[in-house]
Amino acid sequence: MMKFNILTIFPDIFNSYINESILKRAQKKKLITIKTHNLRDVISNRHKTVDDKPYGGGPGMVMMVEPIYKTLKKIKREKKFRVIMLDPAGEQFSQKTASELAELNQLIMICGRYEGIDARVDEFIDQKISIGPYVLSGGELPSLIITEAVARLLPGVLGHQDATKEETDALEGYIEYPQYTRPETFIYRQKRKTKKLSVPKILLSGNHQIIGEWRRKHRK
Repeated sequence: MMKFNILTIFPDIFNSYINESILKRAQKKKLITIKTHNLRDVISNRHKTVDDKPYGGGPGMVMMVEPIYKTLKKIKREKKFRVIMLDPAGEQFSQKTASELAELNQLIMICGRYEGIDARVDEFIDQKISIGPYVLSGGELPSLIITEAVARLLPGVLGHQDATKEETDALEGYIEYPQYTRPETFIYRQKRKTKKLSVPKILLSGNHQIIGEWRRKHRK
């Protein structure tokens, strides 16, 4: 079983997504567990403060080291685990990274907010990951993306082991070939003209060798 532990100040954000579709089925089959940890739960003061003004001045607030450290200490570690901070300055997430993380037993992910996280938290993490060269309001969405990308690579999660076979080509920089399904011909109207979009005839041939060659040729 793969365990996903997510540290956040907004645990309710996750409820809808992790309880639908693939992630819901994977949890039900006990292939994965997803647990959120509210950083405010380890704070004893009345206001449950998890952020403060930055030393040296500057705009915004910075997430404090203590709530993150205390929450990390509470999480039981599996044999093969990694502690990840979601950070726009981190290593860019890829299918290759997802494949590497899928070899572990546990991912512990820290979701930042505000202007950032106290740099001393770096002492307690193994890796920083970014999902792209842009800035979001927090690490919650990136942690969900990583959770799904990793989970779907685990045996039994998709229910069909070949479902991710073609996607392994993404490790070499390829995008999958075009996919089609019914109807064989789609008819629509545009600017008072009737138009047709048809499935390539080669995909209807039943010749798997020729179809395989067509798919390899049409990868992007």
